[in-house]
Amino acid sequence: MRVLVSDNISEKGVKILEKAGLKVDVNTGLKPTELKKIISKYDGLIIRSATKVTADLLKAAKKLKVVGRAGSGLDNVDKVAATKHGVVVMNTPGGNTVTTAEHTVALMLSMSRNIPQATGSMKQGKWEKKKFMGVELYGKTLGIIGLGNIGSHVAKIAQGMSMDVITYDPYLSEEKAKQLGVAVVKLNDIFKKSDFITSHIPLTKETKNLIGSKSIGMMKKGVRIINASRGGVVEEEALYKALKSGKVASAALDVFETEPPTDSPLMELDNFICTCHLGASTADAQENVAVAVSNQIVDYLLHGTIRNAVNFPSVSADALPVLEPYLELAEKLGSFISQTFDGGIDKVTVEYKGDVAKLMLEPIKIAALKGLLEPMLKETVNFVNASVIAKERGIEVKEITTDDAGDYHSMLVIRVKAGKKKSIISGVLHGKKDPRIIAIDGHVIEVRPRGYMLFLTNNDKPGVIGDVGTILGKNKINIARMQFGREGEGGIAVSVVSIDSPASKELLNKIKKLPNVLSAKQIYIPK
Repeated sequence: MRVLVSDNISEKGVKILEKAGLKVDVNTGLKPTELKKIISKYDGLIIRSATKVTADLLKAAKKLKVVGRAGSGLDNVDKVAATKHGVVVMNTPGGNTVTTAEHTVALMLSMSRNIPQATGSMKQGKWEKKKFMGVELYGKTLGIIGLGNIGSHVAKIAQGMSMDVITYDPYLSEEKAKQLGVAVVKLNDIFKKSDFITSHIPLTKETKNLIGSKSIGMMKKGVRIINASRGGVVEEEALYKALKSGKVASAALDVFETEPPTDSPLMELDNFICTCHLGASTADAQENVAVAVSNQIVDYLLHGTIRNAVNFPSVSADALPVLEPYLELAEKLGSFISQTFDGGIDKVTVEYKGDVAKLMLEPIKIAALKGLLEPMLKETVNFVNASVIAKERGIEVKEITTDDAGDYHSMLVIRVKAGKKKSIISGVLHGKKDPRIIAIDGHVIEVRPRGYMLFLTNNDKPGVIGDVGTILGKNKINIARMQFGREGEGGIAVSVVSIDSPASKELLNKIKKLPNVLSAKQIYIPK
């Protein structure tokens, strides 16, 4: 497999990829047109903030399986398009936590004590102690918007400097807040009560210009604002006006709406300090994220382990061995029922019974959808885009969990529906890893879903199986296994005949014409 590194990363990361046996090309500074010409050769792409992974680029990336961001920000990746194309998007959220948090605090200290301005003044031969009177952080209220890895570390440092920390994060659990010893308040209270405000959130439609004219209007006179998260969270025009008027005493930005910020009026102000997106720019952090993303790429491409993915549930190396057999079972059940069901599907229900209901269920559901959709569609369906494709096609997906699996420890049941037509299939693991079908549409039957199979519905009459076996034998097709299930004596029966080679359409038509055969379909499930 081949990986392209299109932005500069630590050499340690490159060596990890090469040691794992991956072919690595380091080709940085490519123009979008140049990258588009070569991207079709690669299974993996490692980027930082410079490379733009657009929908147009992803369309050309026929082999691409994963994009790894050495860092946390993913504003330069079209995640929706990546998901549609079945490309996993990963980042390394923990690799630059300490570095970015320390930079945030450095900006806060520099701003509160006018360190950059005093440095500039002294370099001009001046000694202006009164001009650069500062403020203490001790006892001041720091409002933190976003308490993820970075925000949490900022809180710890601020508490160490005896600041009162209040936070806003709609996704923060009460338990986590207690562990950090922070007060959780409403967003408006952050604006109204804080002496210093710092944001540690992604840029989304909801967070764009979050700190703008309206929110600044709620703030204390003399508030100080820091942003080392994403450009655009702070509305720069509103900040400029507030700094000019004195409503905001000072501000420190590491990120900007447009980078580099050409002709920004903020640069004219003495009470504004800035850095050129240096939040993660330490040798330590760059090595950390390069090593982390390279290990993640290796784990995914070579072992299928997904970590820190933003468009697919991450499965740890510890959880994967337990989960993997159920992923295979779900996919095979989905594939089998899809190939036996006539027409499109409106609704899918995945039921988890017994011990399996205690596992991480999202990947199992996705595996079932992948199996279900693949036989129906010509386009590529994989674990990343299966849910998106199902939604685009108007398929309603429902999940049910129950403790009771009858005589089994665990069981998966998949139901499909289209109008009045319904079908149901149940499966278990034989031993710990071997998928088995145990029921089809109410017929008890044990089937190993693998390879080529003939699925028959027939009247429960003597001679049906013998007739099928005779036709297959005459056409030199060997029968590996035959399984039968019936509702009751003389009723409707189902048969699954496992064969060593595929049956032709002509042969299948002959089987359909046999007495008492109601339907015959050929199914293929990769071994």
